[in-house]
Amino acid sequence: MARGPRKHLKRLNAPRHWMLDKLSGTWAPRPSPGPHKLRESLPLIILLRNRLKYALTGKEVQAILMQRLVKVDGKVRTDKTYPAGFNDVVSIEKTNENFRLLYDTKGRFVLQKINNEEAKFKLCRVRKLHAGKNNIPFLTTNDSRTIRFPDPLVKANDTIKVELETGKIVDHVKFEAGSLAMIVGGRNMGRVGVIVSRERHIGSFDIIHIKDAVGHQFATRLGNVFVIGKPSAPLIALPKGNGIKKTVLDELHERQKREGKSQVDLVV
Repeated sequence: MARGPRKHLKRLNAPRHWMLDKLSGTWAPRPSPGPHKLRESLPLIILLRNRLKYALTGKEVQAILMQRLVKVDGKVRTDKTYPAGFNDVVSIEKTNENFRLLYDTKGRFVLQKINNEEAKFKLCRVRKLHAGKNNIPFLTTNDSRTIRFPDPLVKANDTIKVELETGKIVDHVKFEAGSLAMIVGGRNMGRVGVIVSRERHIGSFDIIHIKDAVGHQFATRLGNVFVIGKPSAPLIALPKGNGIKKTVLDELHERQKREGKSQVDLVV
């Protein structure tokens, strides 16, 4: 029988998108409680050691963090298992680098390099609108923010643009047909496309139909869709490939081109 919260995580049980090998030990870093769920986050130790290669060991990661060199969403973080998640901005001032955490079309976290101007804001999905004490309106977002007195036009599932320095809403995008969205869950994770229509299912999950830039259409649940702007003007820089999922054959042909092989060689 369990006594208290779990404090360990075995390597084989760690999320697949962390891409940890099986043979480098028994354990994996367990993310601290924070704004993102355990299986939807990337601890800073994996980000700095495994992705950016700025450290070789956990001790070196801790030494970097204790110098207060790493900021997540504009705040210094010294916890090596702090959970950074989708759309978080990671800044390292010493190297003058800023990254936004996004997904590739295989559902893995990508550190998208961004400029200083883009690092001043982040996008948040509105989970719910509430009325608090004295009937003061406030909203909650996907990264556990609570923002009071939002624009009355902002509704649930819309995306708000939050200025990191002040925590205030500077812009918002409606969740509607014609908006550009990224999929953040399910089989189509990381794909980007335009919302075509919404199927309402009372008592079940609403289904959203989306069309990507090359004309492929797919469907997913409402909760998996994160609006990122309009087709002509996305609010954030997209990862390599612009969220277009390639087939196994497309990937094979691309690999061939890089290696200088012809399709005839492949058939033989």
